[in-house]
Amino acid sequence: MDLNYSPEETVFRDEVRAWLKDNLPDELRDKVVNYEELTKEDLLRWQKITAERGWGAPDWPEEWGGTNWTIVQRHIFEEECGYAGCPPRIPFGVSMCAPVLHQFGTQEQKQRFLPGMYNGDVFWCQGYSEPGSGSDLASLKTSAAREGDSYVVNGQKIWTTWAQYADWIFCLVRTSTDFPKRQQGISFLLMDMNTPGISVRPLMLMDGGHEVNEVFFDDVRVPAENLIHEENDGWTVAKYLLGYERLGTGNTGASKREVLRLKELAAQQSKNGKPLIDDPRFRDRLSRVEVELMALEITNLRFLDQMRGGRAPGAEVSLLKIRGTEIQQALTELMLEAVGPFAQPFRSLHATDFDQHTASIAPRYCNYRKTSIYAGSNEIQRNIISKASLGL
Repeated sequence: MDLNYSPEETVFRDEVRAWLKDNLPDELRDKVVNYEELTKEDLLRWQKITAERGWGAPDWPEEWGGTNWTIVQRHIFEEECGYAGCPPRIPFGVSMCAPVLHQFGTQEQKQRFLPGMYNGDVFWCQGYSEPGSGSDLASLKTSAAREGDSYVVNGQKIWTTWAQYADWIFCLVRTSTDFPKRQQGISFLLMDMNTPGISVRPLMLMDGGHEVNEVFFDDVRVPAENLIHEENDGWTVAKYLLGYERLGTGNTGASKREVLRLKELAAQQSKNGKPLIDDPRFRDRLSRVEVELMALEITNLRFLDQMRGGRAPGAEVSLLKIRGTEIQQALTELMLEAVGPFAQPFRSLHATDFDQHTASIAPRYCNYRKTSIYAGSNEIQRNIISKASLGL
């Protein structure tokens, strides 16, 4: 297996890099690299910019706006976006719900929902976790009872990222309790967030940020035409979607950008009269993370090579999720150590330029404790690998 880029792929990488340099707005990049909160308008703005270039959904079928890029070109694009400091692609529509619609949706459902995702006109969120159903998703209790041409939904979702921005939500709901396995009797529904009976309550983070929410459903009527795939077989859809979600959690491009920033900060801080970057213990820890990041990148390329033939990501992509999120957390730990007392929980109105660029590091450290939990906790990922890949 040749993991080096071909001459054509190198030319493509340079094209992407040049386009990002010319088209990524400075104010958006500054927010990303300084860990500032991105608004709904920020996120949709970047989606619109990429859509205008024809790069709004590289992995979609060409008939719906996809680029017809190879799997390696798509990987290069994501890496370069992360390295350049682009806002994250709104994952819940373009990267998560859209693959489900392409695979399981009807033609009418595709025509109805895909254009709004692609053009940055509609903001989506994901309704999976519940107060008693997080990593053990099959235990979910939010119910959807069929009444004529509608489902009546009652229940609660929690840790719903960006629900305060969302126009639509895709949800796993229980439509039957008459099956021997908990994974059966679950269905996949799309709901308009403006439907009567849906309410959103913010969950404020310890740094004062508002990113996640509780979503309540009280006798919410959802048209039956919003059911994706078959009733009671939503677990098949969920497994397919989670493969795509976990494939994108490695974020090696963004981590490489963070390594460079970490080195810059460590060079500015001193320990025992010398720059922190020259401290042997600190350099050892940093080198270990860099080596692990290189190994993750190579592993990612191996999976991409396996997917060239159209193979959907399987249980083994949990490896990427585990190592990618652990590396992200390790980088935030080293970043916190590098800036020391400058890692304030809030920005100071009278801070120096150095302070302004480090004031969000402590909140980011706290926020990134979540990465080993979302998309299925890393403990659960290890169980998945042992059962599905190793047969244990």
